[in-house]
Amino acid sequence: MRDHAHPILLGGKPLVPGSGPFIFGILNVTPDSFSDAGRFMTPAAAVDAGCRMADEGADAIDVGGESTRPGSTFVSPDEQIRRTGPVIEELTRRLTGTDAPAISIDTRLASVARAALDAGATIVNDISALHDPEMGPLIAARGAGVILMHMKGTPANMQADPIYVDVVEEIRSFLQQRMATALAAGIPADRIILDPGIGFGKTTSHNLMIIRNLHRFVDLGAPTLVGPSRKRFIGEVLRLPSPTDRLHGTLATVAACVLAGVECVRVHDVAAARQVADLSAAIHRAGASLHSSKTQV
Repeated sequence: MRDHAHPILLGGKPLVPGSGPFIFGILNVTPDSFSDAGRFMTPAAAVDAGCRMADEGADAIDVGGESTRPGSTFVSPDEQIRRTGPVIEELTRRLTGTDAPAISIDTRLASVARAALDAGATIVNDISALHDPEMGPLIAARGAGVILMHMKGTPANMQADPIYVDVVEEIRSFLQQRMATALAAGIPADRIILDPGIGFGKTTSHNLMIIRNLHRFVDLGAPTLVGPSRKRFIGEVLRLPSPTDRLHGTLATVAACVLAGVECVRVHDVAAARQVADLSAAIHRAGASLHSSKTQV
């Protein structure tokens, strides 16, 4: 039985299974991200972008100082901290109030997470799902939330030739195992979010199969996050080579996620995703209410 005494707060609202939808705005403070490379490299530009996302309805701002696109290279912890620390500190100062978005740090390194938590972040988005042995104990000690994501390989090699026997069941099993690892490290169950890792060591057919079977991840009992925004699989299906042309495909995927019961979506285009997610949630709730009324007859 999950304890909801201290759930993660997103936009001032508790994140529990079946809640939401919640929007994570992507804020890459990097020169080489696949979609918005270099746009927010100065702290002032990044902070302005984060505040704009908050105005557009973001429930969390996910700040990253290392690109994890396919083929990307490792960025030192000192450089990640230099890029993200001032941005997180200033966003924390400017985004106040009971409905202010949470700040998450997108990193797989405990040293970077520690600096971000010191600066005001409350969630660690770890694409390696606690590969760093210091990460779990750190998150537990700080009372932070954690996003555990599935990735086959590393960003440098994950798209070389990803092969699965059963992509859905293999990812599902991995997330169950990593959730057990997080619990063993002392992270409360109600502070864990699971992410099947769209685009991280998956082909287009793998990604589509994951989206088609999102209910299998929702059934794990922890809130689910999906990050489809502008990803390559959308471009391959719709024949759109430029990531900036993939808004409509992203929004279709956001709708599919929310209708499947996913609580959180991670996107670049917050305002559009907010509208699509909220309407999709209303449809999803209407369907649930109709089913409930029929079962009571």
